[in-house]
Amino acid sequence: MLNDKNIVLGVTGGIAVYKAADLASKLTQDGARVQVVMTEAATRFVSPLTFRTLTHTTVITDMFTSPIEYGVTHITIAEAADIIVIAPATANTIAKLAAGMVDNMLTGIVLVAKVPVIIAPAMNVNMWANAITQENVSKLKSRGFVIVEPGYGRLASGKMGQGRLADMEVIIGTIKQVLGQKGDLADRRIVVTAGGTQEPVDPVRHIGNRSSGKMGLAVAEAARDRGAGVTLISAPTSLPDPTGITVVHVQTARQMKEAVEKAVKKADALIMAAAVADYRPKSESRSKIKKDADTLNLELVRTPDILTEVQGDFIKVGFAAESEDVVANARKKLNKKTLDLIAANDITSADSGFGTDTNKVTLIDKKGDAENLPLLSKREVAEKILDRVVGLLRE
Repeated sequence: MLNDKNIVLGVTGGIAVYKAADLASKLTQDGARVQVVMTEAATRFVSPLTFRTLTHTTVITDMFTSPIEYGVTHITIAEAADIIVIAPATANTIAKLAAGMVDNMLTGIVLVAKVPVIIAPAMNVNMWANAITQENVSKLKSRGFVIVEPGYGRLASGKMGQGRLADMEVIIGTIKQVLGQKGDLADRRIVVTAGGTQEPVDPVRHIGNRSSGKMGLAVAEAARDRGAGVTLISAPTSLPDPTGITVVHVQTARQMKEAVEKAVKKADALIMAAAVADYRPKSESRSKIKKDADTLNLELVRTPDILTEVQGDFIKVGFAAESEDVVANARKKLNKKTLDLIAANDITSADSGFGTDTNKVTLIDKKGDAENLPLLSKREVAEKILDRVVGLLRE
């Protein structure tokens, strides 16, 4: 997603500058070309050499003494950029941008640029809450700037409150979302399910499975990065909610079905990556079941078959986690549930299936044609699936 993208990273003076070094490193590792532009105040906290080492690019620190190879620097950099990110952004920088002031290289680049600008503020809680700061932030929002709200936590002053630079995952997720706004799924609505449902036995026990939710999350983020509006319906996982995605948390198969039925009313595609429990206890004990006997008998009943029961005018994609006759069983599932596409994977493989970061799947369409994919990261698998969804939507 970020490979070969030109990202201008504006760094202004504040204690959170050290986090900007981590951001520059992560963006570079993701394949982006990162041009760091530091204000004079920022250089008091972290040396430009740190950013040069991380990005392998000369750091711009001055309007008048920048390297000659950049020509008219602020104009050249602005024209080459795909996106501008200011992190951290101080109250002073926000005020100058809101007023249209140019007093350093960074503000000059922003005022020349015709690309999206993301601002991630970081400051004292009282400064962030100040009416003047909020007015300036509102002005920038009205002009199309994207604001990544600061996080809540312990600040450099020792106080607790909102003002911390947002987490790197949030900032990078926002960058990907903004860059993907004109992708091949722009203006499409995609519903994705993830995780393993949990069917309660008593207040402390449940019937579940080993799904980590990684595959569903990868699909949701990949769809977001291609411009789609995404709703992720997630059973319990240990994963953080992704940025820029509407997340609906559920526990049971019944709850997931209700959430899916509501979400698909305006959807273009439903991608069911969740591992839905096939059975649930017929009755749930309201109190903890005591370990009094050597055996315990539970009567189980079927849970809803979401892919079969949820109907509508949208693309339906399913997953088949199989331990034997993988392709044959996946074809049966595809036909039974009238799917447009199914991704089948062998869960007996150590590097494919629940809890892994990779998957080796076979994509089977409703014509019965099968495509065996090599071992890929779950994000790469998600992209392959979405390539198929894009094609189906065009048809």
